Amino acid sequence: MIELTEIKKNYGSHLVLDIPRYKFENGIYWLKGENGSGKTTLMKLIAGLIPFEGEVILNKNISILKNRIDYLRKVNYTEAEPLYPSFVTGDELIQLFIWTKDGDFADTKNLMQQLKVDTYSHQPIGTYSSGMNKKLSLILAFIGKPDLILLDEPLVTIDTASVETVYSIIHEFAYEKKVSFIITSHHDFDYAKISFTGTVTVQDKMIHAV
Repeated sequence: MIELTEIKKNYGSHLVLDIPRYKFENGIYWLKGENGSGKTTLMKLIAGLIPFEGEVILNKNISILKNRIDYLRKVNYTEAEPLYPSFVTGDELIQLFIWTKDGDFADTKNLMQQLKVDTYSHQPIGTYSSGMNKKLSLILAFIGKPDLILLDEPLVTIDTASVETVYSIIHEFAYEKKVSFIITSHHDFDYAKISFTGTVTVQDKMIHAV
């Protein structure tokens, strides 16, 4: 579903990733690795947020380089520690994502209510706690009609009730809407809530199936 070919990513003279070829089939994958191993770099690379050498193909025919707009509408991403302009409200950012991702307002409103983001989304983001900001970022990751959602540490800083809600939303998108996921986390997941297709480790600049 996502195929990486001849991937190289450097920060200055330091080689961070060197992946000759790797394919993620449809499903839910847990991406593991030590701090500094390149997990977040790989996620941002697949999300189209950083330059790199090589090619990423979605669904066998959508190139991150040649079909960039189509690709970015199909791949959503949330960072471990999201940063947004402090003067923008959550509602304004959500409206922007609905427009750029061809999202549905009613579906998004439902997600906002599930995570209780609708109770503070009218306020400037600069007033949010880390947990409020994280829940907003999760809403943005589920907007539109994605084929792949990348979640970097999705359970960090959110309360226990919201963790259960995130599990429920992932289950709905994966099994009812057939959306694939690549998820990173330093915390163990509840395997009764998420059934992983596979586990992948980033190590020695490459990725390996476990």
